[in-house]
Amino acid sequence: MIPRLLLPFMGTFLVLSCGEPTQPDPAKYVWYGEEVTVSAYNSVSWQTDGDPNITAWGDTLKPGLKAVAVSRDLLKLGLTHNTLVRIDTLPDTFLVKDKMHRRWQKRMDIYMGTDVKAAREWGRKKLMICYAVLLRDSLTKPIE
Repeated sequence: MIPRLLLPFMGTFLVLSCGEPTQPDPAKYVWYGEEVTVSAYNSVSWQTDGDPNITAWGDTLKPGLKAVAVSRDLLKLGLTHNTLVRIDTLPDTFLVKDKMHRRWQKRMDIYMGTDVKAAREWGRKKLMICYAVLLRDSLTKPIE
C-alpha cells in the first residue's frame, strides 16, 4: 500500500514522464526504394473480408490515419507491420498497417478512411516509395 503522503509526488512524476511522443531516430534506419503500383482503399464493408475497421494485423483503422496496405511479396523486402513509408508525390509518412490479398504483387494501397470518392479519384499509379528498415546488429537484434 502506498502512503498518502507520496501520492502527490507520484502523480507529478507520472505527468512529467509522459511527454510528447518522440519521432523515430532516422540514424537507426536504412531507407530503401522500390517502384510499386499504388492505389487506394477504404474502410467500408464491401471492400473487405470482415470488419472493415480491423486490419490483417489487428490494428483499428480510423479516418485520418496515415496507413497503407502492402502486397505480401513486399513483406519479404522488409515492409512489415508498422514500417515507415514515404510515397512519391505525397508529403506524409505512412505506416504499414495492413496486408493485401495474396493475388497482388508489387502493390500498395493508401488508406483513405471512408471517402470512396477520393480513393476513386486517386486511381492507380506507378510510383516510387521509400521505406525504412530498422538497423540490426550482428545478433539480429534491433539497435536500441
